[in-house]
Amino acid sequence: MMRVRGMEQGPTEFAEFYESSRDECLRIVLLNVGDRDLAHDLVAEAYTRAWMSWRKVRELEVPRAWVVRTALNTHVSWWRRRRHEVALGNHDVAIPAEQAAAVSGDLLAALWQLPARQREVVALRLLLDLDTETTARVLGIAPGTVGAHLHKAVATLRAAIPSRDSQEISI
Repeated sequence: MMRVRGMEQGPTEFAEFYESSRDECLRIVLLNVGDRDLAHDLVAEAYTRAWMSWRKVRELEVPRAWVVRTALNTHVSWWRRRRHEVALGNHDVAIPAEQAAAVSGDLLAALWQLPARQREVVALRLLLDLDTETTARVLGIAPGTVGAHLHKAVATLRAAIPSRDSQEISI
């Protein structure tokens, strides 16, 4: 029987983690990269890395945040390797209409217009419901910077999304 580093507890614990967090992590990565196939590949790679290092990853405060961050880091690494191969006028591509309609057309379009770091902060703070300190550790930035990015993102989203029946967007 093949032994995998970090799997002394058996595959059940990791399988439960994977099943409970996969969809949420995929949605967050999709929000950040805008391409469903690429998001699936990035999340699969991140879960593979989590499985290989499960002994360490399972001890983290929020293992699913590690998966999201790993997927996003993999995307950055992928982009850096290929940036010299493809001339990019604007590397932020428009999100396909069918994907935008699936969430909330206005909200997703407004989120996609945010700078990458603001999208990451919104994803971790609001979608994964992480606290400021944990978000700061995951992104490798100061807690005050998390607050500043979140403040700017929320202000931009409030201005960009038309309110319904004069209700404010509460994020």
